[in-house]
Amino acid sequence: MTSLDDTTALALPLPPAPSIYHPTPRLAELRANRPVAEVAFKDGSTGFLVTRYADVRQVLIDPRFSRAAAASTSASDTGLAMVATDSILGMDPPEHTRLRRLVAGAFTARRVEELRPTVRALVEALLTDVAARPRPVDLVEHFSLPLPVRVICELLGVPPEDQHVFHAWSDTILSDAGADPAEIRAAMGKLGAYFGKLIADKRATPADDLMTALIAARDDQDRLTEQELVNLCFGLLIAGHETTANQINMFLLTLLHFPEEYQRLAESPELIPQAVEELMRFVQLGEGSGLPRVTTEAVELSGVTIPAGSVVMTSMVAANRDESVFVDADRLDLTREITQHLGFGAGAHHCLGAQLARLELQEALRGLLRHLPGLRIAVPDSELRFKTGMIVRSLHALPVTW
Repeated sequence: MTSLDDTTALALPLPPAPSIYHPTPRLAELRANRPVAEVAFKDGSTGFLVTRYADVRQVLIDPRFSRAAAASTSASDTGLAMVATDSILGMDPPEHTRLRRLVAGAFTARRVEELRPTVRALVEALLTDVAARPRPVDLVEHFSLPLPVRVICELLGVPPEDQHVFHAWSDTILSDAGADPAEIRAAMGKLGAYFGKLIADKRATPADDLMTALIAARDDQDRLTEQELVNLCFGLLIAGHETTANQINMFLLTLLHFPEEYQRLAESPELIPQAVEELMRFVQLGEGSGLPRVTTEAVELSGVTIPAGSVVMTSMVAANRDESVFVDADRLDLTREITQHLGFGAGAHHCLGAQLARLELQEALRGLLRHLPGLRIAVPDSELRFKTGMIVRSLHALPVTW
């Protein structure tokens, strides 16, 4: 094994964590000893992995670390990287700004807050159904997945009955670097064709939804191309349901793993908004390094000069456990007042749907505490089945009882 105090490039991915509740200890060692470490990718190329909070945040907000320059790199061959190549995820300002403005209005704090009654009613309906089912109940099938699916479908104007179709494609697209690139491209092609048909239907029969508004921006104002329109729609659909569903699952698993914190939340539901922020910081949704950047000029981080043209990966997981920013960072503390976590990223590529995700996560926790007192996972952690080859920690099922 390569020691952490030498200059040999470290092979990615790093060793897996021994627990789903804490990241691999290797990240803490890197953060302390080699915060800007040279790493070797599977294709033989090299780059840098950044693990300290201040450095990670700088990479995310500093325009010298370019997403557009990285979009064609071979350092990452995940489905997410393939999507980024032709979408808003792979752009820098001003092109990124142009596309983001088209959809940002739907995700402002005020517009999202107007959705709270709708989301709360949906939570109530789903959990009423869950409570009436024979136990144990699979929370993935009956709550954590359908909730964000129906919300984003309502917002975009996508028929929710197509959930099973696009969710299977989404799983393939979010595969890790070990997946077959041909399968990922096939899924992307099918999802693109699906949205092409939906866009044609919306053109024929406009509705009061985000997709119709984007079509108008395409057709009436010529503010985006047809391919940009398709990519925006399916990017919003994937981002708008997959991550939130997994967050609901992992939030619940984590809370039940720390029963004192779960009890604290049950007794003080007014803590839910700040609890969501702490859980965003603490919960290990995945151990990957996200989308790469490429330096447009030489940049110094933590005393290391990164040459121009270098691939740079960031570990939000490591940054969110940085003791210089978060006191007792490896402890879950739902009373922690926190606003600066990097769970939603930072800078130009800060998660567009962060406010919507916050609302859904808040209402999901509120509903679970209210409807299912005494909730517990019906199997030990060792029997939980996670989907293999995913860049995020995704469960096949989450059997619960109460």
